[in-house]
Order: sequence, then structure tokens, then C-alpha cells
Amino acid sequence: MQLPLIVEALLIASNEALAADEIARLVRARVAEAEDVCLRENEEGLEPVTIPEWLAALATVGSAEVLEALATLNESYISSGRSFHLLERAKGWKFYTLPEYGEFARQLFPGRKPERLSGPAMETLAIVAYRQPITKAAIEAVRGVSCDGMLQKLLDRDLVKIGGRADLPGRPLLYETTDLFYEHFGIRSIDDLPNSSELRKVKLPEPATEVVAGEEQLNLIEATEAGEEE
Repeated sequence: MQLPLIVEALLIASNEALAADEIARLVRARVAEAEDVCLRENEEGLEPVTIPEWLAALATVGSAEVLEALATLNESYISSGRSFHLLERAKGWKFYTLPEYGEFARQLFPGRKPERLSGPAMETLAIVAYRQPITKAAIEAVRGVSCDGMLQKLLDRDLVKIGGRADLPGRPLLYETTDLFYEHFGIRSIDDLPNSSELRKVKLPEPATEVVAGEEQLNLIEATEAGEEE
């Protein structure tokens, strides 16, 4: 039994995407389980039992071997003209239908029609994606307009989520992209975005509200300290 076929079986059986290291762990767990069964049977005084050599050889499988198996599978799908392939996304590897068959597959979900994002929504999403985690005030400082409606639309479509609160006066909410964002745009991480490293270093305009609040808090602290000295 070859590792590529085992990897294929695991991905077909799983409802979720699987990372390479998780696939390797599952393979090793199966080997350990077989070894435990053999050990128990031998302790019970039955005929000596050993696991097959091919299975024992998988005891040290790691992510590198799994990635090679995944590449082998994709090569076989291409050579045999299959309608799907394996792709890695944020959560791991998963089967995907080739784009040319996408319109047929979409008939399985008649109620889920694709909806294009508006220009303002795309601008807001791009700012969140490149500079996450980011506050609403910081987004508005870049766009120059209120982003309440755009952020709510992105939250409703599960492309953006609230990732916590900033360590700033008022503890404003922080926004970041979701797993669906990576799935939707076909990337594994923010590093896969065009010019990610350069654009993430560009200095953004300071949010006026956060700057004012910060100055007020600083003045309050200075006034308090001055009063204590007196």
C-alpha cells in the first residue's frame, strides 16, 4: 500500500481540510495502533504476530513525505484528466473541483449565488487583509470616509471577523480576515497576497480620534503626576 493512496483516503474521508503534519500524525497513529494490537496478541500467548513491513515503514512518516505524496497525487490527477485536484489553503489540504467544472458543481447549491463585492467593500477588505489586526478608526483614516456599513457587510459575509481589542484608549475592536477569506481568494496566508511584505510596511495615516484620545490621556497622566508632586 502506497503512502499517496493512504493520504488520498484520509482526505476523502475527512470533512475538513487536513494539514500535512496532521496527515503524518494520523498515519503514525495507525502504525502505533497496529503495533499495540500485535503486542497484546503476543502477550496472550498466541502465535507470534508482526505488522506488515510496508506498515512498519510508515512509523516515521513526516510532513515532507506527505507533501511528496500530495504532489504525486496531483500529478496523477493531471495525467489522467480528472476534474479535481488537491490544493492547500489556510487550514490544510482539500479536494477542489477544477474551475472549468465549477459552473456544473454550483448547480448543487442553487440558493448560493455568487455576489460581487462593491468597490468600497473591496477597498475596506484590502486594508484589513494587508494591515490586520486593525481598528475601524485606522481603516477610516486610510479611506477618508466612515466604514461602518462596509465592515458590517464584510462581517455578514464572514470575510472579516473581530479578533480582539486594541491596547488603545477605549479599547477599540480589532478586525482581521477569516478562514473563508483565504478560501474565497485561493490563498494560504497573508504572505500570498500581492506585494504583501512591501505594502504591510507602508506607513498609514494616523487615526485622528485615536491620536486625540491618546493626547488627552497623556495630558491627564501628566496633570495627575504634577498634582502628586505638589
